[in-house]
Amino acid sequence: MCGVIGIFGERDVASKLWLGLIAIQHRGQDAAGIITYAQHSANKDGRFYLKKGKGTVQSLFNPQDLTRLKGSIGIGHVRYPTIGAGDPEDAQPFYTNTPFGIAIAHNGNVINYESLRKWLVNKRHRHINTKSDVEIILNVLASELETNMWAPSIGGEKPVFEAVKRVMERVTGSYSCISFIANIGLLAFRDPHGIKPLKFGCKVEAEASTYPTGGSLSTYPAEGSKFNNFCFASESVALDTLGYDEIRDVNPGEAILIDLKGKVISKVIKPPSPRHCIFEYIYFARPDSVLDNVSVYETRLRLGEELAKKIKKSGLKPDVVIPVPDTARATALSLANTLGVPYREGLIKNRYVARTFIMPRDERRLEYVRYKLNPVKQEIQGKKVLLVDDSIVRGTTSKAITSLVRKAGAKKIYFISSCPPLKYPCFYGIDMQTKQDFIAREKSISEIKAQIGVDELIYQSLEGMLRAVGDTEVRSAKNSYCTACFTGNYPTQIPVKEIKRIEKERIRLS
Repeated sequence: MCGVIGIFGERDVASKLWLGLIAIQHRGQDAAGIITYAQHSANKDGRFYLKKGKGTVQSLFNPQDLTRLKGSIGIGHVRYPTIGAGDPEDAQPFYTNTPFGIAIAHNGNVINYESLRKWLVNKRHRHINTKSDVEIILNVLASELETNMWAPSIGGEKPVFEAVKRVMERVTGSYSCISFIANIGLLAFRDPHGIKPLKFGCKVEAEASTYPTGGSLSTYPAEGSKFNNFCFASESVALDTLGYDEIRDVNPGEAILIDLKGKVISKVIKPPSPRHCIFEYIYFARPDSVLDNVSVYETRLRLGEELAKKIKKSGLKPDVVIPVPDTARATALSLANTLGVPYREGLIKNRYVARTFIMPRDERRLEYVRYKLNPVKQEIQGKKVLLVDDSIVRGTTSKAITSLVRKAGAKKIYFISSCPPLKYPCFYGIDMQTKQDFIAREKSISEIKAQIGVDELIYQSLEGMLRAVGDTEVRSAKNSYCTACFTGNYPTQIPVKEIKRIEKERIRLS
């Protein structure tokens, strides 16, 4: 899971990208990068400026870096590695100088990485320098663009859309991409399942009603509107932070091109078959974001209402409801209100410690839980505590949290998960890619309860989770979301040899 942002038209674009990346820093804390483009003369002579490396956005960039990154167009990225060893060279964005010069960043995971790498090296004679899958997407795009650019029957934006079509035909997996092609424009596209989110926004001088907000997009701007700037980002919170009006989501299977004059053209490259990642709403996205017309915060409130039904049926009578901060807060609050039980902030988070889910190795997770959370003993001692967390993956973090609460004097600990048991690897960009990652795969609920040290354990039902995220007036939740990590029902074909390769690679690096 990563975060991407692309901006067109801002005079001080590097500073805006920096601010936007901070807004989505929660999506990746391992590495970051910014690439900008400045047009230096009337004859279309331009230059890319790049800085990337390991570390958070604030630790990596200083004011001198932002001054050096010139231009009014740029792309930014924050990384949480799911492929490769997480080397500095794997940090995004990536760049190639032919054709024209192309920069790109993406959020997702390429499943057929190895077969595409061999094809690019052996058939297209392109050099692959890292283990980052975005380098694969970049080289497929560049190779196909070079092939189609000079066809006499193809002109305007058609070569770009034809190249994206070839990318979608060749690349298997999830990808929400933002690219800049020198002398052509800023390009965004999303895989046909729309597994990873991608928002589209703008700043306008005219009223918002003068531009479209949904449905099919043909050409911007609308007659009489003045569009100053455009922005693509993984979450709507980045648009909010930078003062952009949201136009809509980039649709699954769609490409949107903003040419150098600010004209915006879109095309449905492949028919959409939405299977949005449901874990975005459970854990990854910020609660103040809206993804694919669904509020993350409202979804988490509804998750609490669904969990309250299960608590009532169980007969449990907790004295207090305590969330595991931060992602479980809205769910716990809704659950407490529905049950009529006091809600308390019984675990205080140190905000300067990274998200434990995206930490490598169990030992580091245990260590960071102790640094990250401290119990408020007065709210716990002698009480039957209902702990609410977003999920249970390996069980390591849950066990550590339970131990903290037990030592603080809890009389009983009831543990409840906002989502159903996680059992199947994710191959689309969340670092749960091996069977060994899941405590629920081989153990029963009673065995998990004993292992993490709680008195009762309750999981959300699949149906309850789907009800919480489903916008039933617009679509069927069962057809709109990827629930593969719960059900094993993957939206794309995944060859067995690729599964074995991915598992072998992740075990080697763990």
